[in-house]
Amino acid sequence: MGTVTPFPVPASRATPQIGFERAELTRILDLYGRMVAAGHWRDYAMDMGREAAVFSAFRRATERPEFRIEKRPALRNRQGMWALVGEGGAVLKRGHDLAAVLAPVERRLVKLVAD
Repeated sequence: MGTVTPFPVPASRATPQIGFERAELTRILDLYGRMVAAGHWRDYAMDMGREAAVFSAFRRATERPEFRIEKRPALRNRQGMWALVGEGGAVLKRGHDLAAVLAPVERRLVKLVAD
C-alpha cells in the first residue's frame, strides 16, 4: 500500500477570522450608545479579518472614523492586543485590558456630558 496523504486544509480554516467576544462587544457598544446619546457619534462599522477585528466610530457616515478600536490577538504577548487608533491613524492607547484602552474615550464622554 502507498502512503496516505492528508487532505489539504482550506485557507479559511488555516487562519480563522478574528472577532469580538460577547463581553467585549457589549462594552464597546455600551460606550458607542452613550456617545450617540451625547450627540457625538452617529454611525459605526465593524470589520472582522484574519489579523484583526476593528470597530470604527464615526461622527458622520461620510468621514473617516474618529476612533478605531482594534483587537489583534497576535500582539497579546507583546504590547497588548487592544489598540485605540485616532482619526489620523496614530495609536492613542495600547494595552492588554479593553477598559484601560477605552479610558480616553470615556474621559471625552464625561467632558461632553458636563458641557
